Amino acid sequence: MATIAAFRLPATDTALGSALETHPSLTGELERVVESDRPGIWLTGPSRPRIEAALEADPSVDDYEHVTTTDDRWLYELEFTDEVCAIVDLFVGPKGTVLSAKAANGTWVLRVRYPDREHLSETYERLRERELAVEIGKIYDLTEHSSIEIGLTPEQYESIVAAVEHGYFEIPRRISMQELAVELDISHQALSERLRRAYGTLANVELDLDPGIELEFAESD
Repeated sequence: MATIAAFRLPATDTALGSALETHPSLTGELERVVESDRPGIWLTGPSRPRIEAALEADPSVDDYEHVTTTDDRWLYELEFTDEVCAIVDLFVGPKGTVLSAKAANGTWVLRVRYPDREHLSETYERLRERELAVEIGKIYDLTEHSSIEIGLTPEQYESIVAAVEHGYFEIPRRISMQELAVELDISHQALSERLRRAYGTLANVELDLDPGIELEFAESD
């Protein structure tokens, strides 16, 4: 059963810690559903020259490239250091998928989907072994009932569950989108639209962090 969990951790332990400390008004948000070797991050707050000066000085950033501008937001493709990438790998492992990532006030909040709670528990243990200052928040099991509460349509729920079960999110993928579309008896375009809308809905779900949920894992020591 697919499981969604929220994590909160200091930016100083991961990415853009220096930039966020230099400019307290700076916020960042991972661009959704984009497959790239370098993640796209929407940055806002300071002016573009100040943002780029902060990126230049931030030790977690190896390289960056401005992609586009919308209103007062700037989209950058960022190349992070190997250390940052290794920390991200701790969260996602072989089967996790980052649904959203937002940075503000020196803190990152990640929402990650796992195939089940066992994979989530394994992730938490990896993070503890690394001694990262991570808080884990609300945990959702993506059942058909919970999906309706979250706002997924039955078709979106069916598609995203099938994608998880058939290994579409695994690295490497066990099934292509075209093959998954055939499995669901819908067009490639229809499946793509369903998944994109499902990603957006899941990423927008309000998961208020509750540090007490950490005890669910701590008792297993």
